[in-house]
Amino acid sequence: MSMLFRISYPYVKRMIDLVLGILLLILMLPALVVCAIIIKIDSPGPVFFAQERTGKGGKRFKMFKFRTMVADAEELKGHYQHLNTQSYPDFKIEDDPRITKLGRILRQTSLDELPQIFNVIRGDMSLVGPRPTSFSSSTYDLWHTARLDTTPGITGLWQVNGRTDIDFDDRSRLDIAYIRNQSLWLDLTILLRTFTSVIRKEGR
Repeated sequence: MSMLFRISYPYVKRMIDLVLGILLLILMLPALVVCAIIIKIDSPGPVFFAQERTGKGGKRFKMFKFRTMVADAEELKGHYQHLNTQSYPDFKIEDDPRITKLGRILRQTSLDELPQIFNVIRGDMSLVGPRPTSFSSSTYDLWHTARLDTTPGITGLWQVNGRTDIDFDDRSRLDIAYIRNQSLWLDLTILLRTFTSVIRKEGR
């Protein structure tokens, strides 16, 4: 990777994130409003769910999603720990009982991810990059920390190569491979493949 590319790529990528982020926000505004209204009607609790995530350099930030679970889902997490199907520190339950009826639809269609456009505009996230983890970087093995060298993304290389169906070690290997080979062309390829994955409802 040339020195010129190292200097220019982050700035060009940030410009693309801002322009596309603002355009997408404008285009998706009706969908955001409809989802917010339905969520409010469907179950008690806030419309948005803000969760602490680990970003570039291990910095923690609040990532926004539409709420797809009951309001006290985080408190119930310990109660369902024995149903976890993934190795620590990941947490996933098949047919999670905390998910609301509408929440299942939002997840299947990936509409729950729409509010992350706000994170992209703010600069917490990029459209493409390693997916930020809910657990702190203090739980990472040393080699995992290489995935913190760039801004996390809404989608990334592992989302189009198995998405949530692969464990954290394999996800980290794909994230590190992305960082070593990142380019605007690779970003575009991942965005297009993500769109295809969402349409096919793969890995949800």
